[in-house]
Amino acid sequence: MTSAWRNWAGNEQARPVRVLHPADTAEVADAVRTAAGEGHRVKAIGAGHSFSPVAVAPDVQLRLDRLAGLRSVDRGTGLVTVDAGMPLWRLNPLLAEHGLAMEILGDIDRQTVSGAVSTGTHGSGTRFGGIATQLRGLELVLADGSVATCSPDERPELFAAARVGLGALGVITAVTLQCVPLFALHAHDAAMPVSETFGRIHELADTNDHFEFFWFPHSTTTLTRRFRRTPADTPLKPIGAFARRLDETVSGPGFEGLNRIGTRFPGVVPPITRFAARAMSTREWSDLSYRIFASPRDVRFHEGEFAVPREHAVDALREIGRWIDTHDAKVSFPLEVRFAAPDDIWLSTAYDRASCYIAFHQYHRMAYDAYFRACESILGSYGGRPHWGKMHGLDAEALRPRYARFDDFTALRDAVDPSGVFANAYLDRVLGVAPGAKPVTP
Repeated sequence: MTSAWRNWAGNEQARPVRVLHPADTAEVADAVRTAAGEGHRVKAIGAGHSFSPVAVAPDVQLRLDRLAGLRSVDRGTGLVTVDAGMPLWRLNPLLAEHGLAMEILGDIDRQTVSGAVSTGTHGSGTRFGGIATQLRGLELVLADGSVATCSPDERPELFAAARVGLGALGVITAVTLQCVPLFALHAHDAAMPVSETFGRIHELADTNDHFEFFWFPHSTTTLTRRFRRTPADTPLKPIGAFARRLDETVSGPGFEGLNRIGTRFPGVVPPITRFAARAMSTREWSDLSYRIFASPRDVRFHEGEFAVPREHAVDALREIGRWIDTHDAKVSFPLEVRFAAPDDIWLSTAYDRASCYIAFHQYHRMAYDAYFRACESILGSYGGRPHWGKMHGLDAEALRPRYARFDDFTALRDAVDPSGVFANAYLDRVLGVAPGAKPVTP
């Protein structure tokens, strides 16, 4: 038995019987064939940034850190093929060297490209889908060790499902991305009363290229964040030293210290969040897109997130605020609110509807169960779909009615992995056990 693996947040761990570091697709295929022959289950992991157990390996763990190269770049078409283990923080500067960029990114860039697409990672922008919508092709190893390629024209059903495949259909070994010409962002942060933000939420979302906001519980202030896309050769004004120090106060080492105090003395949590809300100020800066989309996350936390139909965003947020106020909950992290366009990916949280994402967090040393259950219940009452890489307690019975193509996905899973080679306890819970597989013991 190997030593324990833990995810970034520290809330999930695994003790696989074997850990492998394949360097190419052939080695991944060999590893899968060998494991399947032994009756072992296989999971590939990336950076471990999922808060859910989606990548927990019950038997054989494939770490893709050696499968992390840039395979090809076509600057003319913008098509870029990279190995699955390429982390986004490495990929983005490489793309910039070729005059290219990813169309949109999430708010962190520590994930591998395959981990980000497989769990439905997204950014914010009503005209933009999640990262998986940028995929134009996939290479993956199936349960029998064969290597499949898929695209809108080649095995289109596999492509439709595997873009957000949760690792249930195979091990992704390479992805082809549709990139865009390199561009910059002009960023504008501004504090705004909660009432004004809620009253203007759809206007702000629709009139900015990218809009998101953060609402600290126990306060009446939001930090609104607006991004405008500009050409890459626009004169840039990166964030200054003072602003970086301010960021450390509300999200870095200073915020860590405040949370440690709040853990020991819960009564000071509301004043801490009000202080953090007041510390947020108006500022503007500009830089290349990837340097602005993603920001550091130095303070560890637990997180859940649900996508609700845009029209229900304000009602859902108000309900969460009322629950916090009426249950004397001590929540030190803000609610994060983002937006995305509809897409056609079977298990995407934005499938066939414009979505508002509401993420809820709690410092990793503080109790979170009651708060997270309340958020799950409230957001679920509006048809909320949980982010696959974040914490939730839903099972297949609860999830099936929220996804029109749920049964299509599980039928395809049953066909390409009938014995559950890529299953784990989490996938058994959220997708159900394949008819030819045995349940995985947590």
